[in-house]
Amino acid sequence: MTPDAMQALGVRRLCKLAAQLQTPRARQARDWSRGCATGLQQPPLLAVEPGEQGTKSMNLFQAINDALRLSLETDPSAIIFGEDVAFGGVFRCTTGLREKFGADRVFNTPLSEQGICGMAVGYASSGCTAIAEIQFADYIYPAFDQLTNEAAKFRYRSGGQYDCGGLVVRAPCGAVGHGGHYHSQSPEAYFTHTPGLKVVMVRDPISAKGLLRSAVRCKDPVVFFEPKALYRTSIADVPVRDYEIPLGVGQIVRSGDDLTLVAWGNQVNVCLAVAEMAEQELQASCEVIDLMSLLPWDRDLVMNSVRKTGRAIVSHEAPRTSGFGAEIVASIQEHCFYSLEAPVARVTGWDTPFPLVHEAYYLPNKYRMFDSIKQVLGVHDDARKFVKSVLRDHVVAQL
Repeated sequence: MTPDAMQALGVRRLCKLAAQLQTPRARQARDWSRGCATGLQQPPLLAVEPGEQGTKSMNLFQAINDALRLSLETDPSAIIFGEDVAFGGVFRCTTGLREKFGADRVFNTPLSEQGICGMAVGYASSGCTAIAEIQFADYIYPAFDQLTNEAAKFRYRSGGQYDCGGLVVRAPCGAVGHGGHYHSQSPEAYFTHTPGLKVVMVRDPISAKGLLRSAVRCKDPVVFFEPKALYRTSIADVPVRDYEIPLGVGQIVRSGDDLTLVAWGNQVNVCLAVAEMAEQELQASCEVIDLMSLLPWDRDLVMNSVRKTGRAIVSHEAPRTSGFGAEIVASIQEHCFYSLEAPVARVTGWDTPFPLVHEAYYLPNKYRMFDSIKQVLGVHDDARKFVKSVLRDHVVAQL
């Protein structure tokens, strides 16, 4: 089936459902679920205290499944579709949703990413909520035109008469340990160059659920990246209630005074690990920022941190050249020049196709980051320890 035929079939299949959703009651429910037209939105949740009442231990794919369930429950127009989603998906993120909500709202598509996103654009532009899944982010490229030329520009080219709000494209991304060059890529930078889109990458179950709920309710199309290596390895106590984490807002996940580390997705966890190394071996205090949203990104949070620490390293899995880290480095240079005590550094993937047998050498692991931290701090390990001890002794002597 061609993408055009698939899109036509999808439109015919969904016309009846869309018509049913134009009643005042249905429109009210849809507006409430998006939290935009009525202004109903819960306070942002950026952290959960251990043992918080009403939480449940979930890994990443379970938190995403919970967010999708809530989307279908609260929005009668919401549908989920993609390759194998009716069977739970290859990463099990849609497990049980077809059985609970029916085959008309959770269904498989042909193997056509262009057709999947084309149908999503048409359905969302009618005022409904389309949640599409691209099975691997590496295969999102055939849909590039639908996302960058159609979805992103829908409001602009119609003079604000129409939009694609309610369109979310989920895509598992990043290294997984054995994916090779067709199942390991991080293509986020391609989409951050497109005005009209919003781009998100999550790091853990708490952020995943809150950001996905915000993405579904957003009035702009959202490309939602999920690091596949975290689906089962990242576990947290996630609130069972419905909550949102606002798009465009980053989070300081570790406070520090000597150096700012900026990352997103699974790389945040690498930054946390190397921050602990730097604390133990260099007595250096690193502040770690998870951007969460890449378009738009939280410039103020990053700039204020760099002005405080005077040093910064940006890290991501994607290749170095034209990676999104370059945008952050340029912004820091522009807005924090007089606060910098060292050049801003990047620790990234290499400018090669993602390798299979050499994956360990490709990834920006904590040891590569540790070397960069030492260079940015600009002090030999032993000398830094000596300076720190002298300052500490001086402070104690003054007390």
